[in-house]
Amino acid sequence: MFKKVLLVVIFPVSFVGIVKLLSFTGTEAVLLPDQEYTQLISENYNVFALPIPEELNFAGEPVPVDNFEVRERFDRELLVNTYWQSQTLLFFKRANRWFPLIERILQEQGVPDDFKYLALIESGLMNEVSPAGAAGYWQILQSTGRELGLEVNTEVDERYHVEKATIAACRFLKSAYQRYNSWTLAAAAYNMGRSGINRQITNQQAGNYYDLWLNDETSRYVFRILAIKTIFENPSAHGFRFRQEDLYQPYDYYTVKVDTTISDLVTFAHAHHITYKELRTLNPWLRRTSLPNRSGKEYEIKITKESLFGRQQPIIVEEGEDDGLIMDSPARDTDL
Repeated sequence: MFKKVLLVVIFPVSFVGIVKLLSFTGTEAVLLPDQEYTQLISENYNVFALPIPEELNFAGEPVPVDNFEVRERFDRELLVNTYWQSQTLLFFKRANRWFPLIERILQEQGVPDDFKYLALIESGLMNEVSPAGAAGYWQILQSTGRELGLEVNTEVDERYHVEKATIAACRFLKSAYQRYNSWTLAAAAYNMGRSGINRQITNQQAGNYYDLWLNDETSRYVFRILAIKTIFENPSAHGFRFRQEDLYQPYDYYTVKVDTTISDLVTFAHAHHITYKELRTLNPWLRRTSLPNRSGKEYEIKITKESLFGRQQPIIVEEGEDDGLIMDSPARDTDL
């Protein structure tokens, strides 16, 4: 749950302006005179200050935007995320694939919908591992994951299981909300840890996120969520334009229930007419080339209905080849 991001601001240049500035003959650029060049920049290069909404809320809780310090903190994150176009555009693309699933689980768990943006700022909806060892879309530490009921070991790591990790994150957030009676402080605790937030509340004798003096990462945390939420709620007002076909689509799959050891996941994948790569893409929580299961625990493994990557050749299953299921067989030590 602890993560630092290097922020790079890239300002937009009008595409028309770029075309006018340089014209190419073969591989040779035709350079423009200084005066014309300067004039074209003046006419085509624009960076706008962004209006701050008169009202903001996080998870239904009002943000005191009439406070100049709060406005400036929000302004910083809004500018950074608006003008870091490549990153934010990727957020839109990935969110189209994963937000419907995350939104459903948040609703089922009784957690406000705004927390989907927490997952987005934590990981960019990529299975990253932070320097502190936090992993998955929700950036959960090993110890925290186990406390929240996730299986975390060398063969299975459910921090990478988007459904189970989302439910685990909801457990943490609901517990934090019960402690603070504030979803905003629950979000801050997700970043800083409950003990860290508790200590600051006690030391500073203040129980409101916006009144606390916190480390730089946590003091920016909720504002980063608010900025992304603001951009997502009105993309075109912040310069983001895209078609539905530009966005990443949800995977189309069915699930296979397994309660025995899978001695070889490559064989298992081929038996279900998919590649090992497709199996691992849909099931990143599988961390080795086998799945030991002496306890008889039931796992649900996703199988793609159609090729994800446009296979170069058909999957060939040899006659007599089993599906890789062998009760209590030893795990392979190698990983692909």
